[in-house]
Formats: sequence, structure tokens, C-alpha cells
Amino acid sequence: MRGDLMRHAVPARPAEERIHDFCEVSLGYTDELALAEAARCLNCKNPLCMQGCPVGVHIPLFISKLRDGDPDAAAEVLLSDNNLPAVCGRVCPQENQCEKFCVRREKAGGSVAIGALERYVADHAAAKGIKVAAAERGDAKVAVVGTGPASLSCAADLARAGVRVVMFEALHKAGGVLVYGIPEFRLPKDIVAREVKKLCELGVDIRTNIVVGKTVLLDELLADYDAVFVGTGAGLPSFLHVKGENLSGVLSANEFLTRVNLMKAYSASSATPVSRSKNVAVVGAGNVAMDAARTARRLGAEVTLVYRRSRAEMPARAEEIEHAAEEGIKFELLTNPVEILGENGAVTGMRCVRMSLGEPDASGRRRPLPVEGSEFDIACDEVIVALGTTPNPILKRSFPELATTPKGTIVADENGKTSVKGLYAGGDSVTGAATVILAMGAGKRSARAILEELKKEGK
Repeated sequence: MRGDLMRHAVPARPAEERIHDFCEVSLGYTDELALAEAARCLNCKNPLCMQGCPVGVHIPLFISKLRDGDPDAAAEVLLSDNNLPAVCGRVCPQENQCEKFCVRREKAGGSVAIGALERYVADHAAAKGIKVAAAERGDAKVAVVGTGPASLSCAADLARAGVRVVMFEALHKAGGVLVYGIPEFRLPKDIVAREVKKLCELGVDIRTNIVVGKTVLLDELLADYDAVFVGTGAGLPSFLHVKGENLSGVLSANEFLTRVNLMKAYSASSATPVSRSKNVAVVGAGNVAMDAARTARRLGAEVTLVYRRSRAEMPARAEEIEHAAEEGIKFELLTNPVEILGENGAVTGMRCVRMSLGEPDASGRRRPLPVEGSEFDIACDEVIVALGTTPNPILKRSFPELATTPKGTIVADENGKTSVKGLYAGGDSVTGAATVILAMGAGKRSARAILEELKKEGK
């Protein structure tokens, strides 16, 4: 098989080196690799890859510009569709989105590495200072609650259209899950800061340390602004609900990652250092579980990841699973915790049961069933629970007029319109925990709907 038909792997730092620091693992394409990979794109007349992109990036066009040796033009195409390409190129599950529909997927060499090319072009754009122009600012005002992916995307599109945007963030730093949830080794925080700075340059006013529903009420925002978008994400963690879960040493992945990522608790000079355990058990198998496991490994622990299904059903990105395995994370698959063990109020282990897989459940994955008499113990001094999240109930409690589902997610249509006039919502606060790119797509749709409504009202 000819070498140029094969997908070009993205260089990464050696596992034995990277487990000792929080520097980025993936090195990205060199100029030569990017051009070689771009040359693999068939530039299909019917670009199926675009069907898998929630923000509608014109994938064949930006790749063709790159292939023609014009990365500046490629950047202009990419930035016109995607407000956070450097982020998406690093953390989005392209194998389940754009690359899943690539015509080359079933051909020699596999799908074109669209995500890696997106990252390359986005980093080139940042280095060259390439930006998308914004319209002249008008009088319309929109409040955006939260500064995560959905909110950043919505705010950028509104600001580009000339809307005056004010964003409200509960934490002391903007970026939402991009700063508190995703580790530095996957998404360097200077990249997030760069994207936030671009928003500020568009005229967006970002106000931190403001909890909407407490510091300021939603009905106050609705009275003061022409529209309000809620993109507060899903930050309320789920737990196991087993005996021993209240022991010292049991914590949610949200708390663990927030302390490490946002508060730099891995640093010896941190004002709020995180405990460095010797043996850590992480429960779950999504991207958050992988992030928690790989972070604990960098803090010096031996890490066991416990998951009740098999590797085939693991929801995390394939790349993250591979990187975790390379870094020495042990996988205890077809295993489910039934009790957390402890002495003197602290964790000493976790009792588990072996599982077998039955028929598919509502998720489409095979249902895990306990194997009778298969209990065994895992020795550990810390348990990190990464079983998903739901929206924080503060907003709903302070504004009962807002319709929500039994799971606490906001009820909104495909354009983000909620049960309250002028109030839009999108991202994890509507769907529950999902991906960065899906949240961004929701933010863009809401921005479009808000602009249409403002136009109708003559604003």
C-alpha cells in the first residue's frame, strides 16, 4: 500500500516523560505532516463529513486551501464557521463526528485527520493574528449566563453581528468547563485565555464572580436586556449511593479536576493543594473519568479505572483511552463498586462485583448484570467518582417560571427558545453532559434565533 494513502499519526510526547508534568501531550502536526494529511482529502462534491459537524464547518474548503499551500485562507474559512477551532481541534471526539462520515473511513488508510488539521490551522491563525471582522455595534443588548463553550460560541456570533453582549460567570475566571474541567495536558489554559481575549476584543463585557440566581436574578436580566442566553452547563456531580461514600478520600471528579485545573492544586506553591494519594480508584469511563485518572497519575498515584461494561462500550474518546493505557492506568472492566471500605473515617479500599453483559438498555449499550458470588476488594486510599453530571438547580429555584425536565435540564426547542419569552438556553444545561462541540452548535443556533428576533423587533 502506498504510504501517502495512510493517515498520518499526530506526534505525542512519550508516556514516561509526560506522566511527570501537566504539559500538553499531543504535539500537533508539523507543516510537512499537515500538508501531507490535507493531500489525502478527496474534496468530495457531496461532503458527508460536514453532516457530522455540529457547527457546520466547511471542511473540504478549509482543507483544500491548506492543500493548495494557503493556510491563511484556510484559517479564514475555518474561523468564519467555528469560534473555538483551537479548542475543538484538541478535545472534540472527531471519530464520532466529522471523521465518522469521511468517505475515506472505509478506504485504505482510514478517515482524513480532520481534527488534527483543524488544530493546525487554528494555531496558525493565532500565530498570524488572523481574525474575523465584526459588524458595527448597535443598540441591542443580550446577557449571556455562563462562559463555557455554548456561551462563548453564542456570544461570539452575537458580537460579530454588532450586538452588545454582557457575560456573567460564577467563577473568578472565564471559560467554564474549558478551564475547570479539562486538564492542562489536553487543553492548555493559555489557549482558552486567548479565545476569551478575542471575545473581549469584539467588545464583549465579561463579569466574573457573579452567580445568576443569587448575585443577580434571571428576571432582572430579562428586564434589563433584549434577550438572555443561559449556558450554565451541567456541574452537579452524580455519586454511587453506596455504603462508605461519605468517607474521607471520596470525591467527585468535578471537585478534583476543578481544584487541580482552575486552582493549580498540583503546584507546590498552591494555596489549596490537593492530597497526593498512593492508590486511586476512578469510577467511570467517559472523558471526565480519563481526565481524572490521568491527572491522579501525574500527581504520583497508581491508578485503577473501574467500569461496569467492557472496553468496547467505554464512552471516552479512543485517543484518551489509548493515552491512559500508555500512561499506566489499569483498567478493571466488567466491574462495579458495591461498597467503599474504610478505617478511622478514611478510605482503605473498594468492594466490587464482577459484571456480565446482557441485552442492550436505553443507552444502546449492553446492560451490565452482576455475577453472583464474584465480590472482590481493590486496595485504594482515594476514590474519584466520575459518573456524569446534571445542571445546578440554583437557576430553577430562583426562577420557577422556567420549565425544566425531571432531570433538571432546561426545556428548549432546537433554536434554544425556552418557556419564557426572550430567554434562550443551550449546551449541557439543556442536553445534560455532552461534548464541547455539541454545546457550541447549540450556542450558534441560539445566537441565530436571537438575531432573527431582534431583527423582527427592529433592534
